Amino acid sequence: MTHDTASKALKLAALGTVLFGLGMVLALVSPLRLALELFLDLVHFPLDGQQALDSDSTHVLAAISGGLLVGTGSLIWGITTEVYSKAPKIGGRIILTGILAWYLPDSFGSYMVGAWFNVVLNTVFLAMFAVPILLYRPVKQPVTA
Repeated sequence: MTHDTASKALKLAALGTVLFGLGMVLALVSPLRLALELFLDLVHFPLDGQQALDSDSTHVLAAISGGLLVGTGSLIWGITTEVYSKAPKIGGRIILTGILAWYLPDSFGSYMVGAWFNVVLNTVFLAMFAVPILLYRPVKQPVTA
């Protein structure tokens, strides 16, 4: 994977993270609520209609989670633009450290409360960031005389 392709993939993943976070927040005051409730039902697989945004605590956790996703996506966009573009090894290490710091406790906690399918969804999200970083290979410049 080239540096440009990896950077574009990371920015796309960061943008997707921001949009998902904004969607979570907007779901609290818009018809997007149905989509967020479907997502909550999905992470508690099987789809059975048992999960809903039906308490003040659920609402505030959705707002906090959405805000954190917006912040995380924005941060990764900035790291990709300002660090990864100049020093891919350092930028990639920073991004992977942050993503793993999210992935491990989120997945562990989800599994422990019976939302095992969220681990699957988390793994897809992890891959959106890890794959471009791990597949990037610098192009060796030919030596000129």
